Amino acid sequence: MSQLATLAPTLVSSLPTLPGVEAPKADFTDTPWWLSLVKALMAFVYLLLSTLLVIWFERRVIGRMQQRPGPNRTGPFGLLQTLADGAKLMLKEDITPANADKVVFTLAPLISATMAFVSFAIIPFGDKAWMFGHLTPLQVTDLPVAVIVVLAVASVGVYGIVLAGWSSGSTYPLLGGLRSTAQVISYEIAMGLALVAVFLYSGSMSTSQIVAAQDRFWYFIPAFLSFAVYVVTMLGETNRLPFDLAEGEGELTGGFHTEYSSMRFAMFFLGEYINMFVVSALATTVFLGGWRAPIGISSINGGMFNEGWWGVLWFTAKLWLFIWGFVWVRGSLPRVRYDQFMRFGWKVMIPGTLVWVVVVAFIRGAQNGWFGQGTFVLGALQFQTATLFVVGIIAVLALAGAWVWDLKRAEQEEQLAARKPPTEVDPFAGGFPVPPLPGQRLVEPARPVTAGLVGSSSTPAVGAGGTSTRPIPRAKEDGRG
Repeated sequence: MSQLATLAPTLVSSLPTLPGVEAPKADFTDTPWWLSLVKALMAFVYLLLSTLLVIWFERRVIGRMQQRPGPNRTGPFGLLQTLADGAKLMLKEDITPANADKVVFTLAPLISATMAFVSFAIIPFGDKAWMFGHLTPLQVTDLPVAVIVVLAVASVGVYGIVLAGWSSGSTYPLLGGLRSTAQVISYEIAMGLALVAVFLYSGSMSTSQIVAAQDRFWYFIPAFLSFAVYVVTMLGETNRLPFDLAEGEGELTGGFHTEYSSMRFAMFFLGEYINMFVVSALATTVFLGGWRAPIGISSINGGMFNEGWWGVLWFTAKLWLFIWGFVWVRGSLPRVRYDQFMRFGWKVMIPGTLVWVVVVAFIRGAQNGWFGQGTFVLGALQFQTATLFVVGIIAVLALAGAWVWDLKRAEQEEQLAARKPPTEVDPFAGGFPVPPLPGQRLVEPARPVTAGLVGSSSTPAVGAGGTSTRPIPRAKEDGRG
């Protein structure tokens, strides 16, 4: 990740930009240091209040989906239930296992929670607005590689998971931590590849410039496959159903936080919910126009609804659209199997996004006239022709791959059909009684009997090992002879 951050400025300078469009950068010249601290505090409070609300929202919505009321006693409509649960966790006994590494055991939940807050610093909430006499962007900070910073911070957050499992001094938390780490890392790769298409369209990795480049259309339309891949990786990155495999109760009890209690236990769930908002905010920024108003509203009165604090409203509405998707998926889909999920990530998501990045690179190259330089064969083709050419090649390769796969599958089916099951089977050959398949018949098993067996009605033929290999009549063996 550090090498990627080092090479990022060079990569950004080589990225294409839309013809005739110069994306403005966030201007922090009128932002003193104390105002940056105020904005950081506002973002912190925004995330805490959103977390309190989303927990209540999730329990109420899933309750309705399961035909039960959900929390409705503590406060109006049960709005204070989350506060009551937090107070209960604070008053619970904080237990540290005897075999735990106490320093790392305490540090792990802090890493998971704090890294989630740090990622939100580069998200733009809106355009410039007046705050305490200063015209400042509604964003804590911005960087030329801001999106890469989010991925890097998310990678650091993985340490909280694996350290929690290791420091607990127990087998099941260790397994849960390793499974969760492998899951998060594998889906971070697909998430990063999905964002490459956005970099190619916007010509920047800065979040403010990506939002500014979406003034005419949002990127979920041209980069539709990247958007679909990102939505799936959101669920895998945050360990949410149907991908909460690190917490599979039927397999690993409670996962990497099995040994945690009280507020240290709550810190993991705080980090999980904050991560939901981080990945949703990043999706809103790079695919749904960020703080920009929806199409139609954005053009009213010269774009007055995109100015000032209006952007916070549109940004929050889009953000909660993704949060509702998180809740809806959790209440609708069952947990998948771990090996299926990992195979889907490594064999479908990552290769698919790699091919998609190549397609987008060809499309953007044709649009910007890259192929007009030199004697390349696409130099005389128009953008539409080049697009059809690339899509046609991919379609042919996909059909050829499907044809080869179908031939191999048919060959495997023929080999399986050629393997005829035996007509005579010993039901005790594997150590356990197995019923016969249709068309098979049983063979009387020849099982050894210990010499001098008490209650035996026949004299066994004892061999060198002191056992007999002579079949015993079934009635004698059952004691009914």
